Amino acid sequence: MSWSLVWLLCLAGLNHLNPTMAANHHWRGPHQNGHFPDEDFSGFLDDEHLLWKEPLPGPGTSTPLVVEDLILITYAKEGTNTVAAFSIDGDLEWTAQCGTETPGRHRNGSGSNPSVTSDGKHFFAYFKSGDWVGLDAQGKTLWKRNLVQEYGEVSLYWDTGTSPLSTSNGVVITRMHEGSSWLASFHPLTGELQWKVPRDYNTPVEGDHGYSSPILTSLDGQEVILVWGGQHLTCHDPANGEVIWECGEFNPDEKPYWPAVASPMQIQNKVIVAFGRADKRQPRLHGIGLRGMGDVTATQHLWENQIHSSFVPSPTTHGSLAILLSDRGTLAGIDPTTGESIWTFELPEHRSSYYASPSAGKDKLIAAREDGAVFVVNLAPEVSLFSESHLGERVIASPVFHGERLILRGEKHLISFR
Repeated sequence: MSWSLVWLLCLAGLNHLNPTMAANHHWRGPHQNGHFPDEDFSGFLDDEHLLWKEPLPGPGTSTPLVVEDLILITYAKEGTNTVAAFSIDGDLEWTAQCGTETPGRHRNGSGSNPSVTSDGKHFFAYFKSGDWVGLDAQGKTLWKRNLVQEYGEVSLYWDTGTSPLSTSNGVVITRMHEGSSWLASFHPLTGELQWKVPRDYNTPVEGDHGYSSPILTSLDGQEVILVWGGQHLTCHDPANGEVIWECGEFNPDEKPYWPAVASPMQIQNKVIVAFGRADKRQPRLHGIGLRGMGDVTATQHLWENQIHSSFVPSPTTHGSLAILLSDRGTLAGIDPTTGESIWTFELPEHRSSYYASPSAGKDKLIAAREDGAVFVVNLAPEVSLFSESHLGERVIASPVFHGERLILRGEKHLISFR
């Protein structure tokens, strides 16, 4: 299908998300938005509902990826980058050694921040050290390369955060920082570079630093990649990396020290971009339309909300609303068409912040605070606090649902509740 035809169909309002694409194996769940609509979690996080708790041998903050009945995480064991596969019952199935660790700089970071991605048959992991690996279903190395050695040092102020993305054409990763930023695709079986396109923008200080992850969506059945960073949202063709459209004007006042951290989220035919510094009372939330070609800033930058946003946690969704969790614990239900705040709810006040992205099931939301407090919030019939639990260890990774299970990754343990 030609992109001119895609554009005409988009103008007719026919663009939509196809949830059956390759991106089903994503750290934010089957729809890449932290929403698990088929999971009916009881909400009880107590000893009676604890299924298992497995110790972890080293540092890592990647959100678990669940593929079939395997749980994939990364960590550093004795200075070695490691991918580990656990069964859904908590048994360690295999580990793969992936190079020498480059330790994290941030107190809540590590050299193993990015989550594993999968095409359903193979697994792909990226580490701060630059080690970039493909593994088969048994953890055997298919290929390995080091992108720092090949393309130079990463000039991010903090630790690498962006997770790779599996498409129907290959497996994609992006690097966004001062200097040379780019988006690249690699062959899933050989690791061969398929394409690499520059993604460089002039921004205020640190505005070109990106920690967010790309997402996959569909324009009338045609896969496209959305990338947020460098204070631009861009839409790319997975076959060659070509930019289909780009949208800017996210920081017209040119405020410094506004990197991209939270990942974008699609809801309906809008892309929700959390930006600004909500952690410093400078929130910016944007709604972008999924249509057009070329520079769509004037036509598809639909709205801005300067009251509710988040700096680190990525948005989720429930029903027709986007849901934002601020770094200090304010939940907000946002109309994705207008950007209007429909409801707000304050989680218990505390000096600790939220680094994990919230996840929602049928009618409950899970929010984990960095000090290990985990909150279960009723989303229906009205928003209310269901429970508060304390894991006794720091929690930076995002909660993940799988069937009737909730999987939490703490600083020292991988934990599952029924």
